[in-house]
Amino acid sequence: MPFYVYAQDQPGVADQLMELCEEHWSYMDRFDDRLILRGPTVSDDGEEHTGSVHVVDLADRAEAEWFARDEPFWKAGLYRDLLVVAAEVLLSRAPAADVPYTLVTARWPLPADAEGDTAHDAGERRDLLGAEPDGRLVFVAALADDEGAGTTGAVAAVRALPDEARELVRPFAERLAGGRPATLTAQRWERGGRN
Repeated sequence: MPFYVYAQDQPGVADQLMELCEEHWSYMDRFDDRLILRGPTVSDDGEEHTGSVHVVDLADRAEAEWFARDEPFWKAGLYRDLLVVAAEVLLSRAPAADVPYTLVTARWPLPADAEGDTAHDAGERRDLLGAEPDGRLVFVAALADDEGAGTTGAVAAVRALPDEARELVRPFAERLAGGRPATLTAQRWERGGRN
């Protein structure tokens, strides 16, 4: 089952991140065949590392939590926040190197009386992207609550700068939210890994 794992950096840890970079990559190499998307979030100018994104296929939530908390940057105290959410991958294309990307996240509340999702199956959720999804979308996933009652958000990697990326994601995020108010955030993102 895929999980979206996002860790936000502590302030002022750039030097420590660089020191542990090889240890982080070696750790991620162990999951290479299960990593669907990976890479750092960066500042608007692309100069400063601000966090790490991993979408990884693991057996269950317990294994996903272990994956996140055994990671060298987390163990060294370099992250301040950690988010682990079940994800349903709707679109996955290989991101190109040296191209500006934005990670857009959309979050919305799950209704108290939720009995199921507004789009009941994966096919319906994929349809929200359109028959031929915009080529600037390289990754899209619906984020789900732990009980399987419905979606609580979405995450997308978009080949565009933040304002354009946010507007590209907004229509299908609002449809996926089924009329619930969606909060969208956008931050620069880079393809990660050794290659």
